[in-house]
Amino acid sequence: MTNNDVLAAPVPKSEPLVAPTAPMSNGLVWLMAIACGLVVANIYYNQPLLAEIGRTFGLADSSVSLVATATQIGYTLGLLFVVPLGDKLERKRLIIIELVLAAVVMGVAAWAPSFAVLLVASVWIGIFSAVPQLLVPMAANLASNAERGKIVGKVMSGLLIGILLSRTISGYVGAHFGWRSMFGAGSVAMLILVVVLMLRLPKDQPVFKGTYGSLMKSLVTLTREFVPLRRAALVGGFLFASFSVFWTTLVFFLEGSPYFYKSDIVGFFGLVGACGALAAPLAGKMADKRGADYAIGLGILGSLVAFVILGFGGQYLVGLVLGIILLDVGVQSAHISNQSRIFALLPEARSRLNTVYMTAYFIGGSLGSIVGGAAWAAFHWQGVCAVGLGFVLLAYLANRFYGRS
Repeated sequence: MTNNDVLAAPVPKSEPLVAPTAPMSNGLVWLMAIACGLVVANIYYNQPLLAEIGRTFGLADSSVSLVATATQIGYTLGLLFVVPLGDKLERKRLIIIELVLAAVVMGVAAWAPSFAVLLVASVWIGIFSAVPQLLVPMAANLASNAERGKIVGKVMSGLLIGILLSRTISGYVGAHFGWRSMFGAGSVAMLILVVVLMLRLPKDQPVFKGTYGSLMKSLVTLTREFVPLRRAALVGGFLFASFSVFWTTLVFFLEGSPYFYKSDIVGFFGLVGACGALAAPLAGKMADKRGADYAIGLGILGSLVAFVILGFGGQYLVGLVLGIILLDVGVQSAHISNQSRIFALLPEARSRLNTVYMTAYFIGGSLGSIVGGAAWAAFHWQGVCAVGLGFVLLAYLANRFYGRS
């Protein structure tokens, strides 16, 4: 079997794979953005609730943080084994199936009689919440070449708002109704979304005609052949590790000295981080006009400055807020620019390109959660900021030197 056979089945000459000339409607773009936000929120509802979950099951902070890690591990598995099917199966049908299963496992998490059951449910929540990584390549397919970065940025802005507002919503719901109520509400939201997308989402036929085995083998081929893909994966993984170091441990920092906030107030810090979502469309436009390298460099610089501010000024509210804004803007700007770059490499393999990139991205996130929890247990806030800064520096080195002649 040749590399071309592995990468994708040939497209019939009567149906060339070209970017559409008609622009996507704003309604469809924002529907996809909202869907991304609602689904990805499933992964992050647990973060402001970790302290309350720990009290329910009598666990220490370092143990209960495994819920966040398990969810991110599940999401990574979904990216690796489910998202590639977006190049082989009709995407709309695959998305609907994923959402129904996500609703089921969210309900299991709400009922969980033990921490072990919650951990297992958290893994499956992550697996079935990989829908945004099917929607983003779908948006890239439907967008014209001239607007691809902007459209991907808009759809991603919904995902980013979902990540950040999920913390605000779950913090409030957890404080007033209990953490189980949040998972139950998330289950209902998935069922509502199933109905809406069945009515409004267009079909998106794939072009890959090979077996699932050859589909998975092509991930290795793509990774080996495209240096920009490997560089993007390293940069994205290291930056998301820094992001997860911060957000996984923030709840513990804010519930202690000098803040002593409860989960509802902790959750509202997600509103501060939502500034990163506002940067997503701008980053997409910047990548379209000035190139991905420029936007990625600015994102890394912003993230580095953020951890310096958080380390020296995080004990003060103004320093904490400024650091959160810079971190979210920096990480998300680099992320959007990385995706714009990889989607241009091989249009017929966008789901698989996204799989390689996002798998590395969430491996970094899982690593960040684990290392962040350990850094908090051993060295508290200063240790968290030092580890986060270290991951940002690794992203800089990868972007500056990896695969460049």
